[in-house]
Amino acid sequence: MSFAPSHDLSDDPNPQEDVVSKTTTRISQVATVVIPTADVDRAIEFYGDTLGFEKRADVPFGGGYRWVEVAPPGAATTIAVCPPPEGKSAGNRETGISLNTGDIDALHAELKDAGVDVDAEVSRMGDPVPPMFWFRDPEGNSLMVVQS
Repeated sequence: MSFAPSHDLSDDPNPQEDVVSKTTTRISQVATVVIPTADVDRAIEFYGDTLGFEKRADVPFGGGYRWVEVAPPGAATTIAVCPPPEGKSAGNRETGISLNTGDIDALHAELKDAGVDVDAEVSRMGDPVPPMFWFRDPEGNSLMVVQS
């Protein structure tokens, strides 16, 4: 990968660089991210009823497991909530998942009122970092919400 500055950075108090990729890929999108989940039904209830996600898939697979995918309505990328691989644990993970909202204060208040484990307040670091907060699902997995 090559990184090339977009303009003369010497006089800019907030220099930024444009990423210029010289690579190609046959990968077209991030399709699904996985959160290993011990209690799939509880996860469906949380992501569906509490967060308002729609269930996109719920199918049995190998040895009595279920593959369940949820997503915000209209979203391309889904979150799979399914049992962890044999010998691995579920819960208490930094998922690396970031969700967007147009009204971070309203969503923070709604989740807090619904009893979701959310950060005490919305973090406001100032430009160029958008307002954000973290919340935890019932198994302690952390997800971030960022105002778009």
